[in-house]
This record gives sequence, C-alpha cells and structure tokens, in this order.
Amino acid sequence: MLYTPPPRDPNAPPVRVNLLSDTQTRPTPAMREAMARAEVGDEQIGDDPTVNLLCERVADLLGKEAAVFMPSGTMCNVAATLVHCRPGDEILAHESAHLIAREGGAHAALGGLQITPLPGADGQFSPDTLRKALHPRTRYQPPQTLLSVEQTANIGGGTIWKKGVLEELVRIAKAAGLATHMDGARLLNACVATGISARAMAEGWDSAWIDFSKGLGAPIGGVLAGSRAFIDEVWRWKQRLGGSMRQAGICAAACVFALDHHVDRLAEDHANARALARGLLQIAGLKVQEPETNLVFFTPDGAGIPGNKMVTELRKRGVLLAMMDGRIRACTHLDVTAAMVEETVSHVREIIRAG
Repeated sequence: MLYTPPPRDPNAPPVRVNLLSDTQTRPTPAMREAMARAEVGDEQIGDDPTVNLLCERVADLLGKEAAVFMPSGTMCNVAATLVHCRPGDEILAHESAHLIAREGGAHAALGGLQITPLPGADGQFSPDTLRKALHPRTRYQPPQTLLSVEQTANIGGGTIWKKGVLEELVRIAKAAGLATHMDGARLLNACVATGISARAMAEGWDSAWIDFSKGLGAPIGGVLAGSRAFIDEVWRWKQRLGGSMRQAGICAAACVFALDHHVDRLAEDHANARALARGLLQIAGLKVQEPETNLVFFTPDGAGIPGNKMVTELRKRGVLLAMMDGRIRACTHLDVTAAMVEETVSHVREIIRAG
C-alpha cells in the first residue's frame, strides 16, 4: 500500500510533532485575520475581487496568460488533463506521479485517459526515457497527447527537476506534438531551494499550478494557469466537477497572504528537513535519503525495527509520520520547529534502543 496512516488510537497522546504532511498546516492568526477582512463576491460568475486578484498574481508568477482558483490540487490535475486530452488518449508521467498514485483513477474514470508510467530514480525520468516511450502515430496505439511532471517529486523524496532537464523534456514533447503539464504542488519549494523563479521553472509548459494548502499554509486551494483559451476550457470542467464556488474570496485571501508572507520562509522548512536528516543519519542502522526540500524519507529496517512499527511507536509518543512506498516520510512545514525536529530524532533513537 502506498500510504498507510498511523492507527487512530483514541487513547493515544495528543500530537506534539506533526510531520505527517505539509497539508497538516493550520492558518496562522495573521492569515485568519486576512481571511476575515477579505472582500468577496460570487466567484462562479467572476465577481469575487479577491479570487480575481489571486488568479492574476499566480498567472503573472508562472508567466501565463490566465489562471483559475480550484478547491484542490487534484482538481487542478484532473481538469488540466481533461482539457489537454480526449477519451482514449495517452498521458506520459513518472510511475510514482500523483496523477497515477493519488487521484483515485479520476483520469480514467472521468476522461477515459490512459497514463503510461515512466521509470526513473528519485521520482524523475530522463529525456532518453521519454524518447523511448514515444511511438509513431498509428491507428493501433492511443494518441500520445500530454507529458506531465511533478515538481517537486513527492515519492521520489521531494527531489527537484533540474531546469535544463525540464527544458529538454519540453523540446522533446513539442517535437512529438504533445502538450505539457506541470503538477506544481510543491513548485515554490523547488524555487526557494534553487533560487530559480517560478516563471522560469514553468517556462515552456502549457499548464502549471501551485498548491496553497501545503507548505504555504492556506486551508484550501490550488491555482492552475495557462493560456486564456485553456483556462476557459478548464472553467467548463470546473463547473462540471462541482468546483465553482461562491464567496471564495475568504479562502483566496489566505492564498494571497501566503504569497506575501510564506514563500521565502519555505527555506526554514528545508533547513529543518536537513537537520532532521543529519540527526537520523547519526543513528546506526537507519537509511536516510538526503533531502532537497522539505521531505525526509528513511527506513529503520537496518536497526532491527520495521517501518510500520516505528511509525506506531512514534505515534504513541505524540510524533506523527507516514509510511509511503515502503519508507517512512517526514514532512517539515511552518508548524514544525527546530526543537520538534530534535525531539523527533530523540524519540527515534530511544525506540531503536528499546528494540
């Protein structure tokens, strides 16, 4: 199983350190205040000024003509593929991509789309792997219409696709007649870590989106950007999927606040992730992947304890982590402090000593 949440024991102690995901963040008091002050209108008819402001800012941030506010990142991905593709079409994506692993088969169920998984280490495939996956356009095979990448690569360890690789993938896809889509759930983590702007990172990609309900700390929402014609069609699917909202400016205000106050501070999450990895590496028997952003993957099997048991024992101590793809994932975010990182390392060490 890809994702196994820890047991929900009613007698378990309160959560002291929540490293389950950056989706666990809570709106800060200042963000809540901004939400309370938000100017609102009917988002569905384009009459919410705060939503409109957010979309304008994200379109500019990503270097696209237009953008649309969505309730979730999954809806961003689903609507994008449904616009780019037609029933029976083929999408190319990494084998661990969110499109394949975490969206409930929506692309097949709603669009009749086939996603071909591409192999590659650390959640990424190479340009050569993409070239080999392309096939001639014949009536015997599905039309290949879309290439998708996930920045950062979650299951790969929060790894960052290099700008040069992204550019080469776009060139290959365009030459083959494919549209391109960037799942940018943690795109701004990649930007902060590399110093490359979001506009430069998304350059050449026909559609891209960023998630506000992860490290940016908003309670809801993603914003999908692309050409005006593309966004017009996305709106049709947003309506069909039940994603059109009313006074959504209350939620959009949190996203605007996050753009103003929570982007640069992602570097703190990255620093905490590196500190966590360093602490875990000092414990004999642990295998730890060096983090590039805010995700730390490790396995304790070499220390004589299965991952599931480690997660369970940590939960008993008020520390919440996740099992993903056979490894433990710890995710740092704005509600995780340096002291919490030290506490987590200490608990892991004690659990291993106790056997």
